[in-house]
Amino acid sequence: MKISLLKKTIILLCGLLLSFFISTVAAELLLSETLAFYSRTVVSLAVGAVVIVLFTYLSRLHAASLRHASVAELVRVGIVAGGVLIACSVVYLAERKTSVSWCFIVTGLFFILSCLVVSSYRLLRVAKSLISHSHTENCKRVLIVGAGDAGTTILREIQTSDKLDTVAVGFIDDDPNKLGTTVLGVKVLGNCEQIVEIAEKTKAELIIIAIPTSSAKNLKRITQYCIQTSCEVKTLPGLYQLIDGNVSVSRLRDVDVQDLLGREPVKVNLDEVMGYIEDQVVLVTGGGGSIGSELCRQIATHNPKQLIILDIYENSAYDIEQELKRKLPNLNLLTLIASIRDSVKMDDVFKTYRPDIVFHAAAHKHVPLMETSPNEAVKNNIIGTYKVVKCADKYQVKKFVQISTDKAVNPTNIMGATKRVCEMIIQAFSRKSKTQFVAVRFGNVLGSNGSVIPLFKKQIAEGGPVTVTHKDIIRYFMTIPEAVSLVLQAGAYAKGGEIFVLDMGEQVRIYDLAVNLIKLSGLEPEKDIEIKITGLRPGEKLYEERLMAEEGMEKTANDRISIGKPIEMDDSLLFATLDKLYNEAYSESEQMKDLVKELVPTYKIDRR
Repeated sequence: MKISLLKKTIILLCGLLLSFFISTVAAELLLSETLAFYSRTVVSLAVGAVVIVLFTYLSRLHAASLRHASVAELVRVGIVAGGVLIACSVVYLAERKTSVSWCFIVTGLFFILSCLVVSSYRLLRVAKSLISHSHTENCKRVLIVGAGDAGTTILREIQTSDKLDTVAVGFIDDDPNKLGTTVLGVKVLGNCEQIVEIAEKTKAELIIIAIPTSSAKNLKRITQYCIQTSCEVKTLPGLYQLIDGNVSVSRLRDVDVQDLLGREPVKVNLDEVMGYIEDQVVLVTGGGGSIGSELCRQIATHNPKQLIILDIYENSAYDIEQELKRKLPNLNLLTLIASIRDSVKMDDVFKTYRPDIVFHAAAHKHVPLMETSPNEAVKNNIIGTYKVVKCADKYQVKKFVQISTDKAVNPTNIMGATKRVCEMIIQAFSRKSKTQFVAVRFGNVLGSNGSVIPLFKKQIAEGGPVTVTHKDIIRYFMTIPEAVSLVLQAGAYAKGGEIFVLDMGEQVRIYDLAVNLIKLSGLEPEKDIEIKITGLRPGEKLYEERLMAEEGMEKTANDRISIGKPIEMDDSLLFATLDKLYNEAYSESEQMKDLVKELVPTYKIDRR
């Protein structure tokens, strides 16, 4: 037993024994003019002391956190009081002069006094908090959205914590039955549509959204009201993230752009994912990148026989390797530094480690950079993929999942065009190989390398301007974990040759993202931070498409994953052109975009 726990137990027992002594004496005074039954008092105290110690231990009251005493602790006090009633009953049977009412008076008084003892710490904290918050000039004024259990818990911590320099000025709740009621002395002032008005009236500085059970659509609605105020906005994670059910101020996070997407969290069938990854050797190319590293995180939790991280950039590979070693020390993990362009190295990797499943995430993805370096896009994305695919076929990998992009559909940039060629390579090999080759196509992911969100955050931190290429440009968005979980699910559906297309919800206007991100930072667009329209960059288009005109759409068991119908092509012509592209790319051809267009007729070259 720790010394701190021992001290707490001794103090608690002293308080309980003192409560029992006072209860016994009070009962004697109530039932007789003097302490006539002195011997009975001594006997009852002796028996009661033993019983109190025993039942305190049995009920685990001594181990309870009195700092956060609640109903659970009062129930434990009730158990100890039950023991006292038993002790009194023993005394009653031994001392016939004792009345039955004496037993109940002692027990009742003991329960009341013991509840005060157990709650004393919290009561003192509340009293101290009320005194310190009586002068609220220097306290941060907080509005709490949600007058339910989570909101009440947050309020209780605000009121009792000596570390939070905040004061709650009101609740917001859409339940009309709660309007005008009070929760722990704080009034419900209105509904979510009145947030702007109430925030201004109460001079609120912080809004806390405490509705972990809220749907994504409702959270989006509430967040849009909140960002119209000048308040800082924080929220609790969703209930699915609060696995332990622990709701507290420490769990609050800043409201982020993804809260404004209004989509429900992606659901995947973990049994299906586990079924094909468990006890398999899994290779992730580009494993240090934003998508590749998240693939490694999620694969690692599905009991692979071995996880191999392969990347040319050692720093990012090292980072994910160390993260996984800390979190999953028993994981059979191998990190290899290698280029997918290196035929000899790729062959050695496949021959030595014999992967069962390959997730191919290695690629150049930055559209503007690839526009000025088209030969590098071809070398890495097309030729590199071709070499990895050939190794997968040669060494009979079971599944090969190619990470693609919606920019491969009717591409207007070389990056998208090279990714379309990668899809063609996958489908061509699927027609002749035992390996199940598939591609998964999705749009932008929030927070990924190259995503606009990190750029916006950096520009805001630097005081602006925030740069948007066009006021009407729109994109599909999804969080990295969501996209990766759907990639893993798509792998379970793979039969060979499919292009899986992820449903990423509605497209989002980039200009609106910029405005909302500035507001979420507590600043005002155009007043505090300028939004500068710079014009479309080379290879950039206003909107992305998920399917080409000739592709049909077939549903899967997961309504967020569809299958694009394979497009017929001349495989021999494809492979002959790949050899030509290889030679031209390494000869640093100035006609590379035109050569790629021969393979991808839908590619519209930006001649700027």
